[in-house]
Amino acid sequence: MNLSQLAHLVALLETGSFTRAAESLHLSQPAFSRSIQLLEAELGAPLVDRIGKRNEATPLGRQVAQRARRVLAEVHEIRREAEMLAQGQTGSVALGLGAAPSALLSVPLMRRMLHAHPALRVKLSRGPTDSLLVSLRERTLDALVVHVRTLDNDADLDVAPMPALASGFVCRPGHPLLKDARPSLPQVLAYPVMSTGLSPEIARRVAAARPDGFALHRESEDIACLLDIAAQSDAVFLGVLASAAAQIADGALARVPPPADFDIAAHFAFVTLRGRSESPATRIAREICFDQIGLAAGELPPP
Repeated sequence: MNLSQLAHLVALLETGSFTRAAESLHLSQPAFSRSIQLLEAELGAPLVDRIGKRNEATPLGRQVAQRARRVLAEVHEIRREAEMLAQGQTGSVALGLGAAPSALLSVPLMRRMLHAHPALRVKLSRGPTDSLLVSLRERTLDALVVHVRTLDNDADLDVAPMPALASGFVCRPGHPLLKDARPSLPQVLAYPVMSTGLSPEIARRVAAARPDGFALHRESEDIACLLDIAAQSDAVFLGVLASAAAQIADGALARVPPPADFDIAAHFAFVTLRGRSESPATRIAREICFDQIGLAAGELPPP
């Protein structure tokens, strides 16, 4: 067996058609069919059940295709790594960011990349974790920085935890909540609450404080928009405090004193595909992301 035969089997099972698979690989149908037949002959069992116009994988075919995908992915990574080394360049990196990581990382990451690695190409994409994971698995993204609460325990992911970041409520200066040295959670929740989303744990704690029912008044991936609304209304923002650090520093916003027993933190992670070779550019992006999150967490001095 060879790599071409494995690629042919994967294409056949993905398209379900000898004709479409052959066309996608720019082969004649007889040549494509012969490749599949030779692979089946070598393995001593059929890989595809030919049922009329439908072609379905046999149990063996599914197992071989699963392993073939891993082998082909590794070959792709070997070629990519060799190309980068031959070019002697760090190349490019495509990074997916969740809402809060985008607010914290986009500007400093771009700025530091431009200063220290001007030849390196950087593409940042923001969105919900589900869509970013699809792009990661399709290899259009090299890595993600997202909240761990949005991840499943997927065996194909390498999840590197980052320093925890304090979270809490933020409001406008002069907000009635600031009159109390330590307002209670029900007092805070009496006002409209905005966030990029709540973890199951935080949602339970908030719901327990509002037995009459609670729902976010505004939910958006655009943190800048939510902070702007908070600065101009009585609505409060619930999220990573570092994302509002600049506005708090210049007096446009203020932190609400944390309610008793409601000290919470956000946990982000740098996520890559397990087994995928990490490019020099991705390593650089990883180091900068960890530095910036560490800085936001107060673990590192300013650069």
